[in-house]
Amino acid sequence: MPQARITVFGGTGFLGREIVRELVESGHLVRLVARAPTPPAWALESDQLEMAIADIRSDADVAMVLEDADAVLNAVSLYRETSTTGFEEIHVEGAGRLAMLAREAGIERLVHVSGIGASNDSPSAYVRARARGEEAVLDAMPRATLLRPSVLFGRDDAFLAALDTLTRLPVVPLFGRGETRLQPVHVIDVARAAARLLAGPEQPRRLFELGGPEVMSYREIVELVMAYRQRQRRLLTVPFWVWRTLASLLSPLPDAPLTRDQVILMRDENQVGDGVGTFADLGLAPRSLRDALPDCLDD
Repeated sequence: MPQARITVFGGTGFLGREIVRELVESGHLVRLVARAPTPPAWALESDQLEMAIADIRSDADVAMVLEDADAVLNAVSLYRETSTTGFEEIHVEGAGRLAMLAREAGIERLVHVSGIGASNDSPSAYVRARARGEEAVLDAMPRATLLRPSVLFGRDDAFLAALDTLTRLPVVPLFGRGETRLQPVHVIDVARAAARLLAGPEQPRRLFELGGPEVMSYREIVELVMAYRQRQRRLLTVPFWVWRTLASLLSPLPDAPLTRDQVILMRDENQVGDGVGTFADLGLAPRSLRDALPDCLDD
């Protein structure tokens, strides 16, 4: 595709901002959409980057920022519900609204960011909402592309930063025995994949699952961080029922450090499945967590 006009919802989030940067640096005209957008620190006056204020819960807002767009990406996410915002209105209603209005605007490319493991059968309200959101998108726009990354990591992330803090403790608690298998993927690699899906040659596949080159247990990832930091700590196995109890006790707090959904996510396997599009289909080779640690954790 030649130079394209691309609207990115959630363009200030951890993944969204990297997608915006990748698209801008590739020469595309990008409209960064958020409820309170701010220009990225790397942006130059010469960049073809527009800031737009919109709420995915508003038909009028969404329709306005879709004007003249050739493609659109939805990277809006809500990881914990609040008294004013829930999973249903963001991940299901918002995603469906965006897809419906994109179709009505004549936009043919829509990439919807979800997550590996999205399922209506999950005990997690967050995961179920992700699955229903995918269904809402495909109901409105059957040729939309679903993009499911595994656990994201990168500089200034939440995943490695939390492990780095955790491994400062004299004893490091594990989720269960630490055997849950993950396929961590660098945020920049996912951003590059998203950019190709938005502005590259059209792909025959409509579902992509993106994971790094190495599947690792949670315990192995913790040990990798400890080795890099040269920390020797005792690892303590903590049953999942204990974590669930702790999450329930913390749930009344306005900004609880642990939620029931997070515990469920740490219990379930998170790796690329069979019969889906991958980095290989896009001609990309993702970097490994092991190789990227110095860049991600160096102060």
